[in-house]
Amino acid sequence: MKKFLLFVGGLAALLILLANLGPIVLLALSVWLLYIIFKKFIRSDSTLGKIGWVILGLIVFGIAFSNIYAIIGVAAAFALYYIYKSWKKDDHYPVVGVMKDDDPFTNFEREWAELNK
Repeated sequence: MKKFLLFVGGLAALLILLANLGPIVLLALSVWLLYIIFKKFIRSDSTLGKIGWVILGLIVFGIAFSNIYAIIGVAAAFALYYIYKSWKKDDHYPVVGVMKDDDPFTNFEREWAELNK
């Protein structure tokens, strides 16, 4: 049942990620452009140049802000990664319960299972 729920959750996360792939790319591109504009703003010596870079930065910031819901797609990508990690984790251990026995072989098997977790 756990594997089925992980599969359904992974499928939902994949669909959300694919639906938000375009906005994720546009958000990343606009953040990169904002970085470039900021660097150009710092290097500019003239007041008119700085005003131009600020106006261009505000336009690109508007584009970035309109794609802010792409964070949902990034969260879906993280969820997909954690589902993948949970899927690969093996929950089957050779010794399931802890036995209160003084048999050295039983204790060895229990300790070995604890080490392999």
